[in-house]
Amino acid sequence: METPDPSNSRKYGVPFYAAAWLPFTSLNSHQEPPLSENDHPDQSNDAHISANHKSPPSHPTAALNYYIAAAGGGGEGRSGISNALLLAYFDFESRSLSDQPVAKYGTGSDLPYRMAVHPAGDGIICSLPKSCSLFKLDTKKDAGDNKLGLKLSQEVLSQLEDVGLQLALAFNNEGSLLATGGEDGNLRVFKWPSLDIILNEPSAHSSVKDLDFSYDGKYLVSLGGPCRVWDVTSSSVVTSLTKENDEVFISCRFSMAIDGNMVLYTAAVTGRGGSIITWNATTWRRVASKLITRDNITAFNVSTNGKLLACGTTQGDVLVINSTSMRVQQIVKKAHLGFVTALSFSRDSRALASASMDSSARVTVIEEKQKKGMSLWVIIFILLIAIAAYFINAEILKLELPTFSHSK
Repeated sequence: METPDPSNSRKYGVPFYAAAWLPFTSLNSHQEPPLSENDHPDQSNDAHISANHKSPPSHPTAALNYYIAAAGGGGEGRSGISNALLLAYFDFESRSLSDQPVAKYGTGSDLPYRMAVHPAGDGIICSLPKSCSLFKLDTKKDAGDNKLGLKLSQEVLSQLEDVGLQLALAFNNEGSLLATGGEDGNLRVFKWPSLDIILNEPSAHSSVKDLDFSYDGKYLVSLGGPCRVWDVTSSSVVTSLTKENDEVFISCRFSMAIDGNMVLYTAAVTGRGGSIITWNATTWRRVASKLITRDNITAFNVSTNGKLLACGTTQGDVLVINSTSMRVQQIVKKAHLGFVTALSFSRDSRALASASMDSSARVTVIEEKQKKGMSLWVIIFILLIAIAAYFINAEILKLELPTFSHSK
């Protein structure tokens, strides 16, 4: 008998290439998850659907409304698999994902391959085969119920029309800058929302695979063969990170270490498996390299608080790593049947969303690290002290006992 999927894992019929949490700020206009009915009669081709949901529990964190955006599809082929951007709701108290998408927008024959969610809720940018499109959250009241939907923005991203497929999209933390990396190797940085271009490097890489801004927005790291760090203000290359042996970098992320200093991580595939390399973000020198898994890493991300790293593998496993010790803190074996394509920590670092080509999305709640009990040596030491105290007390009692003489 086939084992049913756990409530925190759902299949939505769309092979996923991208996934991210919606920021809490974008959901302030509705404090409850949508209660809904069937598709709107005036919407077709999966353009906009809603699903029934329970009201969120009274738990204070649940009121933050945990929503995930995910994108993907079957491409241009006649597979019958739609291309779509969708939203799903996660109930933190019951640790369950919505059975059906809260909202779904079909993109026709255009596959949404990459996605970036604006940190202040100003929409979701999706990379399509030839251009990029902006989608907005659409909240309506119907019979007293809130309905969350998606709609194509009327704003035309003129600077991102006919630029070809963008393999990487990233906003800075403030949402004032947008970086895009093309399949053709062109790296661009725009001001948002004006789209005034401030960096344009047509030959930054042979093909741009990944992008990330530093927390202060001063630097941008780009990956595509070599991994380069750019000074955004001067539009110049600061450094190129050096690979060792058979390393192939597959992802790059800036983070803040526990001591408050900025660090840069690169996830790499090697002959031994998947590794994470830590770089000093001042000297740009390699600090450490740690083999995390014997399988290849296919997705990588860092929590907002900098305490956790996450890896997804070719085997569908999801690993959560302590950034200080670089030890695996939590692992979900076979979280997905296919390889993991995307990972995203919630803004409060309490949950990790993962997605896969097997059409599944999953949310892993981060378990608090258990405090270790007393070590064996401590227990032995305490026992020895107790035994010694026992014998000492016994000797003292002997000395204090009165003696009696017996006369015949």
